[in-house]
Amino acid sequence: MDASDPPPTDGRTGQTGQTVPAGSTTGRSPASGTPPTPPPLPRGAWLLRGVTAAGLLLSADVHLFLYVQGYQDIEVVGPLFLLNAVAGFALGLLVLVWRHWLPLLGAIGFSVATLGAFYLSTTVGFFSVNETVGGVQQVTAAVAEWVALVGALLALVVERRRASGRSRKKA
Repeated sequence: MDASDPPPTDGRTGQTGQTVPAGSTTGRSPASGTPPTPPPLPRGAWLLRGVTAAGLLLSADVHLFLYVQGYQDIEVVGPLFLLNAVAGFALGLLVLVWRHWLPLLGAIGFSVATLGAFYLSTTVGFFSVNETVGGVQQVTAAVAEWVALVGALLALVVERRRASGRSRKKA
């Protein structure tokens, strides 16, 4: 076979209608037409994702509870508490069901933003709200957000290490 000859084909066509070389894939399983499933995550990664999701869901629960208990009447902070609750629930579920690094990155951003707003409110104030560090709800939310932050960071490290180990083995 000469270098200028086209590669052998198996008759399938890619998304652009071009013939696909034999042995290559177009992102779908040839037998079923469904996308290939990614390799399973190690137990440590699942444990860290579970810890991250627990932190996110607990933080969301606390913010929803405080919203219902009267924070909805605070001009800017009330809607932010509701947004925090919805985002925390959504991210908590995404971290568990979508095996991608984006939900973990979202969990990190969520935790940093929430902790930043909380620490601003306890020091200089946040949209006219001056909070105290004491209190069951405040401490619970802060611990949950730290747990989510550390869990997401560690999960990213574990999953990236595993992914880079797989790519080195292929080379």
